[in-house]
Amino acid sequence: MSIRIRVGIIGYGNLGRGVESAIRQNEDMELVGVFTRRDPSSVQVQTDGVKAYTMDQLVAMKNNIDVAILCGGSAKDLPEQTPELAKLFNVVDSYDTHANIPQHFAAVDASANEGNKVAIISVGWDPGMFSLNRLYAEAILPEGKEYTFWGKGVSQGHSDAIRRVEGVKNGKQYTIPIEKALEAVRGGSNPEFTTREKHLRECFVVAEDGADTERIEKEIKEMPNYFSDYDTIVHFITEEELERDHAGIPHGGFVIRSGKTGFENENNHVIEYSLKLDSNPEFTASVLIAYARAAYRLNEEGQSGCKTVFDIAPGLLSPSSAEELRKRML
Repeated sequence: MSIRIRVGIIGYGNLGRGVESAIRQNEDMELVGVFTRRDPSSVQVQTDGVKAYTMDQLVAMKNNIDVAILCGGSAKDLPEQTPELAKLFNVVDSYDTHANIPQHFAAVDASANEGNKVAIISVGWDPGMFSLNRLYAEAILPEGKEYTFWGKGVSQGHSDAIRRVEGVKNGKQYTIPIEKALEAVRGGSNPEFTTREKHLRECFVVAEDGADTERIEKEIKEMPNYFSDYDTIVHFITEEELERDHAGIPHGGFVIRSGKTGFENENNHVIEYSLKLDSNPEFTASVLIAYARAAYRLNEEGQSGCKTVFDIAPGLLSPSSAEELRKRML
């Protein structure tokens, strides 16, 4: 391809490495550099000829990067990094604190407009692809009810919460949709559920030697905001079992809308979108790459400011031209 979009990766954890692997599958993309808070000499970038840099070196490479993909955490990193970098770069992030998205959008929008750049926030699968499917389904079936189920998959936030419990050496938590609830929704009856009736939480815990496992289990199950509203199963296993059986980061879920049409609402319809992911960060990274392409194209057209997935035309995500998409996919 004649034009290749030059990408900088900000942060090199699971998501950053996923972005690097996704770039290899997109011929119109090239990785310029990885920027990290760690010592760059300790970071082994997998792409030939590409180096790791300190965060302090990022500004100096402003003219070498078309889009910066921000791979930090939503709690502390992205609320600061995205507005700051949107003044200098087209940026894409995966900010996923749903309740705070309006504030994050406002801060990033001001910065991106100041810098004449395009920023696309909250890109991933939820928020992101699930958000789009909720919007499409509600617009098509206004007389209806929407349900989102997550899992089966590893919740990294809940896993971190387990590991903060005194006496816990390591652990992982899986969020599991309750099949009975899923089937009720698919049946089109628009049921009402409590939190406990939609999802189960299953924990695999490595306890420290001599730790009180009964206390640990009780503390996990009664933890507010994480486990107290759910039926929670706690398994105690060895470090070897955790590494052998729970090394991956799978996830997924379902967006389902059940609705009615007709003069008497006599006809029922169910829309369902589902994901089953072997690697949560690698799939999220693949979504980020597609929206990085859109950010670059919009900025080349002269646009600026903050966008979400709701604002991006689907054709902008594809490397194919509009003519090719009409011929091949429409």
